[in-house]
Amino acid sequence: MNKEWSLDALYKSFQDENFESDFQKLKDLIKDFKNHVSTLDESNPQNEVKTLISFLENINLTARKLGSYIFLRQSTNTTDSETTALLQKLEELLSDISKEEAIVKKYVARVENLDEIIEKDDKLKEYDFLFKEMKIEAAHTLSDDVEEVIAKMNLSAGSAWSSMQQYLTSVLKVDYNGKVITLPEVRNLAYDPDPKVRKTAYEAELAAYEKINDAISYSLNNIKSQVNTISSMRGYESALDMTLVQSRMTKETLDAMFEAIKEYLPKFHTYLKRKAELLGHKNGLPWWDLFAPLGESHRKFTVEEAKEYLVSHFRPFSDDLADMIIESFDNAWIDFFPRSGKVGGAFCSNLPFIKQSRILTNFDGSLSDVVTLAHELGHAYHGLHIQDHLPLNTNYTMPVAETASNFNETLIMKAAIEEAEGEEKIALLESQLQDTTQIICDIYSRFLFESAVFERRKESFLFSDDLKELMLDTQKEAYGDGLDHDHLHPYMWINKSHYYRDSLSFYNFPYAFGGLFAQGLYAKYLEEGKDFVPKYQAILNATTVNTVEDVAKMADIDLTKPEFWRQSLDSITKSIDLFLDMTK
Repeated sequence: MNKEWSLDALYKSFQDENFESDFQKLKDLIKDFKNHVSTLDESNPQNEVKTLISFLENINLTARKLGSYIFLRQSTNTTDSETTALLQKLEELLSDISKEEAIVKKYVARVENLDEIIEKDDKLKEYDFLFKEMKIEAAHTLSDDVEEVIAKMNLSAGSAWSSMQQYLTSVLKVDYNGKVITLPEVRNLAYDPDPKVRKTAYEAELAAYEKINDAISYSLNNIKSQVNTISSMRGYESALDMTLVQSRMTKETLDAMFEAIKEYLPKFHTYLKRKAELLGHKNGLPWWDLFAPLGESHRKFTVEEAKEYLVSHFRPFSDDLADMIIESFDNAWIDFFPRSGKVGGAFCSNLPFIKQSRILTNFDGSLSDVVTLAHELGHAYHGLHIQDHLPLNTNYTMPVAETASNFNETLIMKAAIEEAEGEEKIALLESQLQDTTQIICDIYSRFLFESAVFERRKESFLFSDDLKELMLDTQKEAYGDGLDHDHLHPYMWINKSHYYRDSLSFYNFPYAFGGLFAQGLYAKYLEEGKDFVPKYQAILNATTVNTVEDVAKMADIDLTKPEFWRQSLDSITKSIDLFLDMTK
């Protein structure tokens, strides 16, 4: 079994003749597209709309294949200059059609009989939701020339600042116990059973950030300033308003979710205080013990054992999920272990155009890492159920992006906890609560932090010390007395790449959304059993062509009311109560 992924299904190398020919194909497509858009046929919108869709499909498929390959190559070797140069070259190519894309959106928006045109063509019917989104985007689209300038300038602005953060954190050298290790390696030590190791690793991590904190503060400031400017120019009330439109989600839903979360925060604080007591702390949990394992189960998994564990737990739910997991492990979809130059954390990249996915992790064999694999394989399962859509219908938005991943987490942890007894049950239960506390308390702190950065950036520059203070303030608000306020994590803003997306802000609340939505879907599964699985698969399939609220209605869920979110949180508090009872 390969421990690194293979990208051969895309291209063999940058010198692969298919890679070179596809790059040339994209150049030709873009040239033809630009020429065509310059002389749009206003007299025959039916043929014109079909022609434009064909252009967009071909450009999308070619660009995504090239972009995925380059991005995946870069994520495992951020120091490779050839990859960086090719990524910039691709971005420059795609930025060259921003003006034309703006023209197309405005053209579609002004076609008076668009509904009639769509109704006459089976293929266009499948793009009905896409056309509706084009009309909404057209209302926030600037003049054609301005759109072109924004896209081109972004290459040396927001995109460049984002690349700098990724590069600096991926090559950061951490001095730990007389040796030099990577950032992902030192962060993995937070799960070590030895309290001295956890504390020393935490201190080494914070010390390492001092080497890059000022540089990355400039990245964060300039990305958020750019987003503030563009969102205002486009007529959005705020960066959050723009994000919600991009997310196909209403502010009413977001407010309902956070209203419920704030009500339940004290329950999570109670869990954290109990864990602190068990570890010998009196003033709440210090940050270095946030992920400390409890109980007697310190099981380590090999990659092969992780595969067996996941397959055995997901097979009872659905054969297609278990079979996909086997394929992922056996056919080199996963890059497992940390190494210098490889980015930290974990992600899944769906590749619907080849009906596969690729998963990156920094696996060290802990149960938490097995759960992370389950999470990322959930994204891959989501990809499995959207891969048969038409090419322009394969993008789901941030909130629903975390649904299948969190459903996987919920399913595997519930099953594992039910099977366990005694100290092992405590260990598994506490591991689950660790993860749940992250998507509730930590995500809330991240949302508060990013909201504050956006607001304060309108008036001033936030230096590293300002960002540290802001991070501590939001952690105190979200974690309350559950954490020791003298030992928090002032640099959490440095290592979270989500803050540094130039075209995607607030990649935090979707984790809370996905976790709680998954809890609701899991409750439906418990009620309906196997009959729910086809409905769940249909929900995943629908996420690319519906609003968040309409997807939830397929499961008879109203996201705009706090009641649904309270029900999901209630199911989590039952686990907290069980943990409190077992650790009296």
